[in-house]
Amino acid sequence: MSAAKAEITLEGLGRSFGSVRALDGVSLRLESGRIHGIVGPNGAGKTTLLRILAGLLRPGSGTLAITLDGKTPSPEKLKAALAYFPQEQSLYPDLSCMEHLEFFRDLYGISAGDFKTRAARLLEISGLARFSDRKAGQLSGGMYKKLGLACVLLHSPSILLLDEPTIGVDPISRREVWNLLYSFAKEGMLVALTTSYLDEAERCASAALLESGKLLLCGEPAELLKRAGAASFAELFLASTGGGK
Repeated sequence: MSAAKAEITLEGLGRSFGSVRALDGVSLRLESGRIHGIVGPNGAGKTTLLRILAGLLRPGSGTLAITLDGKTPSPEKLKAALAYFPQEQSLYPDLSCMEHLEFFRDLYGISAGDFKTRAARLLEISGLARFSDRKAGQLSGGMYKKLGLACVLLHSPSILLLDEPTIGVDPISRREVWNLLYSFAKEGMLVALTTSYLDEAERCASAALLESGKLLLCGEPAELLKRAGAASFAELFLASTGGGK
């Protein structure tokens, strides 16, 4: 599904809202074929960081560089390569799953041939194929999330940014969403997500732990746990913030 090898580099990224410092000197490197977790409690700066990556907010300081196949893309190419999945989905309750995909087909300008192939695959891997005629307002929370995900992936992006994709869904749907993300990363997509569920950090290839806008730790979860002698990310977070003392 991914068309280009993507890389995102942040150096000293900062952003303030009035007197509130939402991000303070965050440096990260994200690459294709991996799931990158941006982890922390509410108010840590996760959503602000993701919205900057998606081009919805400008950084107040620092630099953000995104490349596709080693080159800096034009704004138009970058927009086409990005998919942003917000925490709150705005689907139309009276439209069916297929009608939603047709709406996004027209929005993205996808040809009839490409749409048929992509829609069939997305409905199949998301488990929505047999519900293609069901209205969004009649879907369960997990199915609703997966429909939203299918819609933003219809244009075959190289970068997928997700804000709290598993919040408010049952454990089975949570696992199904993660299985989808694993499959996209395996195909070469750059996947970056925010989560306040500390256990989800351990499902990522790399995890960045934020607190009050600052980057506390970043790296492969198993290595971070080993280095700190922690049994879980919850324990690691408490140790990193002094909450375990």
